[in-house]
Amino acid sequence: MSEARTARTAQSPATRRQVLARSGASVAAIAFAGSLSELFAGTAAAQSLGNKGYGPLVTDPAGLLDLPAGFRYKVLSREGDPLRSGEGKVPSNHDGMTALKGRHGQVHLVRNHENRVTAKIAVPTVEGLTYDPMGKGGCTALTLDHRGNVLSERVAIAGTAVNCAGGHTPWGTWLTCEETEDKAGTNGYTKDHGFIFEVDPADPHRSGAVPLTAMGRFQHEAIAIDPKRGVVYETEDAFEKPFGLFYRFLPDKPEGGLGSLRAGGTLQAMRVPGVPDLSVVQETGATFDGIEWVDVPDPLAAQTPIRLQDFGPKGITHAQKLEGCYWGGSSVYFVSSFAHSAEGSAADHFGQIWRYDPNKRRLTLVIVFGPSTDVQLPGEEPDNICLAPSGGLMVCEDGEGAQHVFGVTRRGDVYAMARGRQNIGTAQKPAWGEFAGVTFSPDGDTMYVNCYTPGTTFAVTGPWQR
Repeated sequence: MSEARTARTAQSPATRRQVLARSGASVAAIAFAGSLSELFAGTAAAQSLGNKGYGPLVTDPAGLLDLPAGFRYKVLSREGDPLRSGEGKVPSNHDGMTALKGRHGQVHLVRNHENRVTAKIAVPTVEGLTYDPMGKGGCTALTLDHRGNVLSERVAIAGTAVNCAGGHTPWGTWLTCEETEDKAGTNGYTKDHGFIFEVDPADPHRSGAVPLTAMGRFQHEAIAIDPKRGVVYETEDAFEKPFGLFYRFLPDKPEGGLGSLRAGGTLQAMRVPGVPDLSVVQETGATFDGIEWVDVPDPLAAQTPIRLQDFGPKGITHAQKLEGCYWGGSSVYFVSSFAHSAEGSAADHFGQIWRYDPNKRRLTLVIVFGPSTDVQLPGEEPDNICLAPSGGLMVCEDGEGAQHVFGVTRRGDVYAMARGRQNIGTAQKPAWGEFAGVTFSPDGDTMYVNCYTPGTTFAVTGPWQR
C-alpha cells in the first residue's frame, strides 16, 4: 500500500484492471486457477452458503463506493476529521485493519496508518502510547456499538513507521507491522524501526508501545498465528532483490496472552529444498514436502538485513512481494502479490496463494491469479485478503486503474464486490484510492474496508449469506 509500491507498479502493465473498468464489467469467472475447496476445509466458512457473486455493481450517486444491489455502506471515519478522543485529526494512509469482539455486542476496529515521514497527517503522539516521537505512523482504534454506530475513536499506538498490515491474536489483540528497515538517525528517526507491536484495542495503555524485538527487524507485512501451537508466521515485503522471506516465530510462551510475545522466542526462515525462489513454481497443486526451518542468525539485523544474512550452503528461499498472511483450518496461507523478472525475480506471475501445513511440513501452491491469456479478467496483484462469510475470499488488489474489492468463490470464480469512486487523479492521469484492510465483524454481518487515500473507513452491510 505504500508510495514506493505505487511507484514500482506504475510502469507495469495495468491492462486487466483498466480494461475491466473501461468495459463496465462487474462479474467475471475463473480469474483464478485452481480450487478453493481445500482452503476452507474444516472451517466455519466452509459451512456457509454462497457460491456466486452478488450481481453487478450499482453506481453510487454520492460518488464514494459502488456495491451490488441490496448492499449499503456507512462512512465510519475520514482522514482529516477530528478524532472523537480530541487527540487530533484522523491520520492519513488507512491500511491494514482487524475487527475484534468487544463487550455487549461491541466491535473494536484497529486500523493501521502506513505513514512515512512525508505523511500529510501523522498519528498524534500520546503519552504512554508513543514509541518514537519522530515516527508518523501507528494505529487508531474505533469502538462500535451493536448497531454499528461509532462510540469512540482514539490513538492506539503512535511513533511507529509505515504500519502496513499485521494480524489479530487468539487473545483479542492486534499485531501491527512496520514495513521499513530504517534505523535511528535515518529520516530523522530517534529509534530503530522494522518491528511488530502489540495493540490492545479495548485499552491501548495496557499494551503501550513496546517493540517485539525477538520477532525480527525487517520490512514486515502481515502475520498469522497457529491457535493450537502459538506459532506466529510472518511475511516480508522486501522491495529489492534479494526479496523477502517467509518466517515463523516460536514463542517462549506459546500459551499466549497480552504481553506474552515480549518474553522472546526463536525466529526462523523457511527453506524449500531445491527452490531458491518461489516464483518459478507456476502450477496450482504443486507440492513440496520436507519443508525446513532455519534459525535466523541475527533477528535484530544490527549490521545486515535478515534476507542478506548467511543461512549456510543450502541458502534460503526468497519470494517477491510476500504480503497477506492468515490462518485457515489447520494451515497458514500467505500471498505473493506478484513477481516481475525485470525486477529480479526468477519468473513472472500475477499473484499466488501458498498453503503451509505444519502437521505434514508440506507447502502447496493453491491459487494462481490473473491468467495472462485473457486481459478481460481481473486478478492482478492481490494484497490484503480475508475469509468471507460466504465461504470464499475478499481480496484488495494493489495495481493501477480503477480500484476494486474482489470476491472469490470456493470454486475459484471471481466477482467485483466493491468499486471505489474517489478520484484522486487528473483528467490526464486518472487514479483512484486503493482499498486496504478488508475484514469482517465477528458475526459476519458487516464487511469493513479502508480506502487508502483519501483515508476512509467503510462499513458494508447486506445479504452476505445469500
